[in-house]
Amino acid sequence: MTLALSILDQSTVASGRTPGEAIRETLALAKLADGWGYRRYWLAEHHNSASHAGTAPEILMAAIAATTSRIRVGSAGVMLPHYSALKVAEQFRVIEAIAPGRVDLGVGRAPGSDGRTAFALNPNANEAAGRFPQQVVELLGWLGEGLPVNHPFARVTAQPEGPTRPEVWVLGSSDYGAHLAAYLGLPYCFAHFITDGRGSEEAMAAYREGFRASSRLAAPHGAVAVFALTAATEAEAWRLYRSRELWRLSRDRGVFPPLPSVAEAEAYAYSEEERARLDRQKARAIVGAPEQVVAKLAAVAAAHGAAEVAVLTPCHDPAARQASYRLLAEANAAVRAAA
Repeated sequence: MTLALSILDQSTVASGRTPGEAIRETLALAKLADGWGYRRYWLAEHHNSASHAGTAPEILMAAIAATTSRIRVGSAGVMLPHYSALKVAEQFRVIEAIAPGRVDLGVGRAPGSDGRTAFALNPNANEAAGRFPQQVVELLGWLGEGLPVNHPFARVTAQPEGPTRPEVWVLGSSDYGAHLAAYLGLPYCFAHFITDGRGSEEAMAAYREGFRASSRLAAPHGAVAVFALTAATEAEAWRLYRSRELWRLSRDRGVFPPLPSVAEAEAYAYSEEERARLDRQKARAIVGAPEQVVAKLAAVAAAHGAAEVAVLTPCHDPAARQASYRLLAEANAAVRAAA
């Protein structure tokens, strides 16, 4: 199958560098990706995290939209229960005015943070999470579909209006978002990198089977977001992967530190239990030489019935991260040319 590749960027903070540098590394990578053939550049939303600097995808999106010319720019995603649907619609209409026809609005229900931080963002966060489907419908209304005439805010307009509108996606790491996307006739992306694939094929199947055609989308359109890493050689890719290995141990304990360097990972004294856990993860990791990674990504897409794959590549060395995305794009282009 022909593989459509996109980029998912969490603006990962690397040990020894500042969160501000992580934001600037995101901006630099997006400019390069615009010329490498990637379909989309998606920005994540995280709060109160030493691991990720991307707290405001809409602001990063505006900067990227203004400095690129081809690639679609989107959120993966805006954690909608934190916010007013009207305000999100206004923000994304502004970005749409900057880059007409190139804006994706991915929305999610998860907090992207701990419970205390979610409460600080919105004291009514728990109630808002229960209203997520209604918020999505309101968002669609304010983005151009209009609200029902009896809606209390039917006469409220989200500006700036224009001839194009952002493409709304539902994001998730369970089948909740899959069912909602299917019911509303929206594209859906599963966060494979969060669950290590647990429940991903089932969620995507539920999305396809329950999909209702709409004016927004005639047939189901699914994507999976995965961790993947490549380098000029397989050995170098696995060496770079050691940073991710050590970081995952912390994440699995509920701790989110800056991404360690390869040297820090190599110096770490792993217990036997930790090594066994990492070996299991390594067996599933999408890591290797460029042609190997393209083949693995194609297999993941086929297993999920996905039209697109969004690739997340946190890497301590920003040059190595750029090289990974460039090599992946080149290898994928070669496969497409040979097809």
